[in-house]
Amino acid sequence: MQAIQVSREIGGRTLTISTGTYAKLAGGAVTVQYGETILFGAVARANPREGIDFFPLQVDYRERRAAAGKFPGGFRKREGQPTTREVLISRLIDRPLRPLFPKGFMDEVQIQLNTLAYDAENDTDILAGIAASAAVAISDIPFLSPTAHAKVGRIDGQLVVNPTEQQLAESDFTLVVAGTKNFVNMIELDGREIAEDVVADAIQLAHRTIIQTVEMIEELQQKAGQEKRGDIKLPEPGFVDAIRARVADKIRAVKGQPGKSDRNEQVKAIRDALVLELAPPVTDPNASYMSILAQKDEAKKVRAVFAEVEEQVTREAILSGVRPDGRGFHDIRPLSCAVDILPRVHGSAVFTRGETQAMCTITLGTSGDEQMVDGLADEYNQKFMLHYYFPSYSVGEVRPIRGPGRREIGHGALAEKSLMAILPTVDQFPYTVRIISDILESNGSSSMASACGGCLALMDAGVPITNMVAGISIGLVQENGKTELLTDILGEEDHFGDMDFKVVGSKDGITAIQLDIKTEGISHDIIRQTLQRAREARMKILEVMKATIAEPRKSISKWAPRLLTIKINPEKIGKLIGPGGKNIKALQESTKTNIDIEDDGTVYISSTDSAGAEKARDIVEAMMQEVKVGKIYTGRVVSLKEFGAFVEIAPETDGLCHVSELSDQYVSRPDDVVKIGDEIPVKVLLIDDTGRIKLSRKAAMQELGQSDPPREGGERGPRNDRGGDRGGDRGGDRGPRREGSHSGGGRGRGGPRD
Repeated sequence: MQAIQVSREIGGRTLTISTGTYAKLAGGAVTVQYGETILFGAVARANPREGIDFFPLQVDYRERRAAAGKFPGGFRKREGQPTTREVLISRLIDRPLRPLFPKGFMDEVQIQLNTLAYDAENDTDILAGIAASAAVAISDIPFLSPTAHAKVGRIDGQLVVNPTEQQLAESDFTLVVAGTKNFVNMIELDGREIAEDVVADAIQLAHRTIIQTVEMIEELQQKAGQEKRGDIKLPEPGFVDAIRARVADKIRAVKGQPGKSDRNEQVKAIRDALVLELAPPVTDPNASYMSILAQKDEAKKVRAVFAEVEEQVTREAILSGVRPDGRGFHDIRPLSCAVDILPRVHGSAVFTRGETQAMCTITLGTSGDEQMVDGLADEYNQKFMLHYYFPSYSVGEVRPIRGPGRREIGHGALAEKSLMAILPTVDQFPYTVRIISDILESNGSSSMASACGGCLALMDAGVPITNMVAGISIGLVQENGKTELLTDILGEEDHFGDMDFKVVGSKDGITAIQLDIKTEGISHDIIRQTLQRAREARMKILEVMKATIAEPRKSISKWAPRLLTIKINPEKIGKLIGPGGKNIKALQESTKTNIDIEDDGTVYISSTDSAGAEKARDIVEAMMQEVKVGKIYTGRVVSLKEFGAFVEIAPETDGLCHVSELSDQYVSRPDDVVKIGDEIPVKVLLIDDTGRIKLSRKAAMQELGQSDPPREGGERGPRNDRGGDRGGDRGGDRGPRREGSHSGGGRGRGGPRD
């Protein structure tokens, strides 16, 4: 096939989508270029797996480090399991695409996306979304409408379409929107408390950009698209009507009752009775294997249609004013909060909303506990992280216990970015912070419970957050011209409804949004209504949270490490570390601390003992301070020679106090006045060009108004010049050279005064 491409200028740069050159055996393959960043996307399909009753779509986005001219970090130099960023981008693409495949289509569809080149200016996330949509659009896979992604930031109050990486660093929010030409069907936002109207305007701007990109994909589809084909498996209308007639009223009677477990048990009983009636089990011991399989297949069909009828009945009940648990459309489930629930941990909280409960714990650490993040962009260390866990017991189920899945990673990332905006700066609070959110019970909006519980736990841990945040999820049922927004949706309303619109924010604005849609999308009018509904609910939740803990604790847990930060001259890092790490190891051992040093001269000192941390800080400051001529120091005698005493006035910094400067009286031997280990006042007389320091105890005592008591044998005359050349030679690099009369040759011991 001949290479075909379409191009258009979007956001001040040329966006190009091409096909026909690579991966010709795939169902559809494209490259998308923006600046010098290039994404490749390919889609393939396979016949449905035997027995599945869902659409098995797989979206897999990967970053080859070679695209940025890098090797993978760590021991292995081959990319392995997907990184957190790769998982999040895969979800960013999956969520808007999945609702647009026709209902009843169950072929296996696999979309693979690779970064081919990365220019460090144009991010790959929106390009991957465009590549996935374009690849499906030109394939023979049935698809309702092409989608596209767009990004918006705000710099100096101005909205910017598809900002560069450098612009995003200056933006006060990052918004990613996906949709079709007619509707928005996916939103991701993280921001610094952004007003609802600003967010709505940015979404509209992003959608205008999406329309341009979708038009490009449609143009490519006209030039290179294949005829759509696929087997759509829908139940026979008569079979659906028959089941509906049997169970609709019974299901309707259950809806509106409180208690998830009670409702589920009653619905299950209705379903089991229906299966028993329409697909009774084979009891004949002589029955053939084929008849047993036929019964199982029929029972499966009955269950599938029952689920469809339950969805219809639930939606009808909601539109008639009856939510599954009987609440009003604006009502929030009962709330309760608790903090300081666990001993020893650095901070803890439990947030409960109805039958959804999150336990959040805080761990405070040092710079050595930061998470190193490696990818296409420059490697960096992450000081704040939130890890979300969703065990099967939280929904009363048994499942294999494995590592975190894509859903857990995605929910944790949403709660994490919702709290980022309220964290103190590193200068204010240099700790590394980890939040664990364990979902103990779940019936909808567990990620929002994690955001609320995480905020409470941060305050309990004494993290000086700048504001409190809370999260809420708004649902939607839209059918036959009727529309209802649902505040604080249940799991049933999420499952049977059209929308899960999660919004987190403070009293001042929004910090995070995540929108998932099960239809083609929603209008901008519904988006604005939802943002206002979420704000109303958020204010109510914040009041309950404030009643539990109104502000961060004044001090951190006694079990948390004490972390002190000081700044030193980067040129003196080597002095602090010492040869082979000798100095820093000795300092850590003597003070029972951990010390981490950044390249910019920032020194982090941590210890569970605050006194030890403060002692280490004082020692580091003393080591790093500039010795000044004329200043008096309290030093420790570390060595005695015939010509004087070496005195340490700061760690790893000493000078020579010549025998003639030890006292205002005659001194025959230095050990007549001082002993090794003595602490004495000394004044800095001189620092020569080589850094050698000349000290005087005599001058320091005179300035302090002190004097030595007369020694036995009467006062003798001062020493002669004997320390001259010998003092200079033996002092080596450690002591200053002698000056004046002491620089010449000395007379014999006991000679006359000058």
